Amino acid sequence: MFATNELIVIAMLCSFILLIFTGFPVAWLLAGISVVFSVGSIIAFQYFDVDTYFLTDWSIFGVMVQRIYAQMTNWVLVALPMFIFMGLMLERSGVAERLMRNFVSLFGRFHGGLGVAVITIGILLAASTGIVGASVVLLAMLSLPVMLEQKYSPAFASGIVCSAGTLGILIPPSIMLIIMADQLSLAVGDLFMGALIPGVMLGLMYIVYVMVISWLKPSMSTPPDDLPPITAKLLWDTLSAILPTLGLILAVLGSIFFGIATPTEAAGVGALGASVLAALNGRLNAEVVKDVCIKTTLTTAFVFGIFLGATAFAVVMRSLGGDEFIGSLLHGIPLSPEGIVVVILLIAFVAGFFLDWLEISLILLPLVGPVVSNLGFDLTWFVVLFALALQTSFLTPPVGFSLFYLKGVAPPEIKTSDIYKGVIPFILIQLTAVALVFFWKDLVLWLPSVRYGAG
Repeated sequence: MFATNELIVIAMLCSFILLIFTGFPVAWLLAGISVVFSVGSIIAFQYFDVDTYFLTDWSIFGVMVQRIYAQMTNWVLVALPMFIFMGLMLERSGVAERLMRNFVSLFGRFHGGLGVAVITIGILLAASTGIVGASVVLLAMLSLPVMLEQKYSPAFASGIVCSAGTLGILIPPSIMLIIMADQLSLAVGDLFMGALIPGVMLGLMYIVYVMVISWLKPSMSTPPDDLPPITAKLLWDTLSAILPTLGLILAVLGSIFFGIATPTEAAGVGALGASVLAALNGRLNAEVVKDVCIKTTLTTAFVFGIFLGATAFAVVMRSLGGDEFIGSLLHGIPLSPEGIVVVILLIAFVAGFFLDWLEISLILLPLVGPVVSNLGFDLTWFVVLFALALQTSFLTPPVGFSLFYLKGVAPPEIKTSDIYKGVIPFILIQLTAVALVFFWKDLVLWLPSVRYGAG
């Protein structure tokens, strides 16, 4: 039998899950549910002698204010708006258009070559922007018309663009990893290094899949006949298009990995570097700066709005003993420690069908992180594994945001059913990557160990 406070925890979680489907903003849902259950629990304790664990008086609201203030003064989170600015400015810099133009000329002559080019650009954008929405929309607008013109299957083309765009949530600098590091008090640099190999590996798995399918079914990706021959000039143009992006990646990630800068300082370097690239391409002007700043403000406000709602939700949940309750439930599962981790990943995967990665990271991760740590697992490995599982949430309907982003800018001949069918193989590839990281922990832990070993 459950204790009364545990029943309140269950009611609180169920209320959030049910109210999600009303379409009401998540930040307000989290905050509103927190207030309602706080007031209800206090009244139940004071007037009806109901067991509400530590949630017994009105001081809970003072604790909420303190936690929210602590979130807003957290120096790690200063990196968020700067990385968002960097991604949006890079989107406007013209770098991706130049990459696409040269990659199409170089790789488009091979079966599946254009798909490989799109994923390669997706990897480069992921390592320099970290914003999924911007990457998916940009890749879709640049590549989908060309892919359809080359007789790519609409489903195949849609799957390539969606999957390539989602790499930005995993490959550092990743906004998701910064938030996860904050939730579990981990070093952002360790998570960045731990996620680098799995993220690039996932991109390479996408490329292998596209090449194999194009070889087995050449009709799905017919190359054009009017491309110019491969010359030294074409190779140089392609290399010169890649070098600025690689330089930005090295400036941001290299400064973190080699201990030159903290992630927050590196975010400032990235924002400056993206602005310089835009200036070099003749795209930097007052209108662009204004637009990027406005979008950065709106995106940051959206993220922090959910942050504050989730903070209030977490305060109430823990005051009701929710973390101990969740921990006891997981420890009570008659499975090995590895089996419990699999159950947690399965919960995250299923939750991704209905919730955004941000809500899952802010609500579920702080509850299960201590359990995984108590089981003896490295939290850096688990967080990267958890992030890989959550990456599928961008591709799984009905709340797969990459699907919405693509549909919003896709040509009319691409139907919603084409997009859904196209992402299925890539979801399976993502789950395969989760399995590889689960069984081969050094994919995550090797690079951080090299850094500390060198130190």
